[in-house]
Amino acid sequence: MRSLGHSQQRPVVARATAGTDRPASTAARAAPRIKLLGAVRLTSRGRDMRLGSRNARALLVVLALDRRMRFRDAIAADLWPELPEAEAGSALRQALWLLKSGMADAGIDPLALLDADKERIGLRTDMEVGLDATEFEACVLDRPVRFEAAIELYRGDLAEGIDLECVSRDRERLADLFEDALAEAAQRRLLAGDFDGARDAALRLLRRDPLREEAHAVMIELYGLTGSRSQVFRQYRRLREILATELKVEPLRETEDAYQIAIRRTAVRSEIRAMWTAGSEWQPRASGGARERHTQGLT
Repeated sequence: MRSLGHSQQRPVVARATAGTDRPASTAARAAPRIKLLGAVRLTSRGRDMRLGSRNARALLVVLALDRRMRFRDAIAADLWPELPEAEAGSALRQALWLLKSGMADAGIDPLALLDADKERIGLRTDMEVGLDATEFEACVLDRPVRFEAAIELYRGDLAEGIDLECVSRDRERLADLFEDALAEAAQRRLLAGDFDGARDAALRLLRRDPLREEAHAVMIELYGLTGSRSQVFRQYRRLREILATELKVEPLRETEDAYQIAIRRTAVRSEIRAMWTAGSEWQPRASGGARERHTQGLT
């Protein structure tokens, strides 16, 4: 199917232990977790806390995506590129205080997670920290790819509400990986006969990117298997209109083939339904002798 520029670029800088299918150890479950997919949150020992300050959340995102120690002025420039250096430094100090307060409220010792001195700030590399963005990326970059686990982890785009240039690059890349996972999951679920799951994945993908032809193809195949001829035609027409308007192209040959097969399937199903309906209304008359023999057999 048509791929719209979803190349694999550099991975998220933060490098926690790659996700596996093995159950997490007790220590791993007790370790703090930073959730960056969707709303930014801190979790410790089952307690999930969303930081109230936007600046504190932004600082946590920047630190989590790159766990190395960085100079304060470089971090401040990432967070507040429009402010003079002195004002950005002051905003950073306040955000750091708010982040420490939020960690304490979540039951996390700030000194155990943060490494900060007068010049640099970072997350401690000797502290085990779960990071959902890293786990998601491991799922889609592993071989074999774990599509279902990746979809379950992806609860929203990276650091929603944090509009920073240094974050937007990773946000767009991870969103592309998620959409690729949805496309693959839709196909796999369809082949496995999980029609509801295939429909869910295809529709989620189309809501995010109406140009993804493979999702339209899955919907066309689904309607061919379970829907009506009009549903197949409307989905196909919608695809043609979108591609013509946005990309000035025709559907791919395999999509055309899927459409023709889907149309034939709905036609055959309609004929079978018509024959069954006609057959259920036709009741042959039994002859008198047959009725007598039947009656005698009952007495």
